[in-house]
Amino acid sequence: MNAQNQSAVVTGGTSGLGVAVAIALKGRGFKIGILDLDEKNGVKTADELGATFARCDVGNAISVQNALSSIRAVNGQESICVNCAGIALAMPTVQLDKPHDPELFEQIIRTNLIGTFNVSSQSAAGMTRLEPKEDDNSRGLIVNTSSMAAYDGQIGHIAYSASKAGIVGLTLPMARDLARDGIRVITIAPGIFNTSMASNIKEKHKIKILESQAFPKRLGKPHEFASLVLQCLDNTMLNGETIRLDAGCRMPPK
Repeated sequence: MNAQNQSAVVTGGTSGLGVAVAIALKGRGFKIGILDLDEKNGVKTADELGATFARCDVGNAISVQNALSSIRAVNGQESICVNCAGIALAMPTVQLDKPHDPELFEQIIRTNLIGTFNVSSQSAAGMTRLEPKEDDNSRGLIVNTSSMAAYDGQIGHIAYSASKAGIVGLTLPMARDLARDGIRVITIAPGIFNTSMASNIKEKHKIKILESQAFPKRLGKPHEFASLVLQCLDNTMLNGETIRLDAGCRMPPK
């Protein structure tokens, strides 16, 4: 895809996987819009990248609408949307005879799954009004972020795994919905990457996960995730698929 006069939006773009994607797309010549709740780091990151920032709670559809409108007023309608915003929670189904807090479960689902849906659907609605480009009459690309936890959910990760499995589940039907408009939808399911989220994992659990990887037995690097996003951009035969990026890891139960 030719990036001339085209823009991209990245949620969760102030750190970790999101900022790596923003940097990679900026390097391709896209005008970048960053959506994040962290306003302080968002403004700082946008200034450093020459990007545009809008504060956004992805779990709130009105917040998403306002943030996208703000970004589009500067950069124009985006043709690339990459959803990296997400939060994690460790809490078992039952703990000390008490059930999982339903409000915390709902918070994870709202941010990770509903947030991905909110941004994707609203971004896609804008993309349908773009002029088709290149031989395939492409209008845009949506890349969502799931997790290997969608497949290998560990003890205590019921909310997080459910939210990420939902993203896998929406990938193909969303791709089919948007096919007539020339918009592709791909999901990446990363393993454990060197981000702030990984820093919250206890070292003994981190070591056990890395031991379960085939090769290499190390944390993923954010630029490796961003590199796959660029491959999704370049290869128009990639569509409706979830790609595991986890060094062949199959997580143990605990």
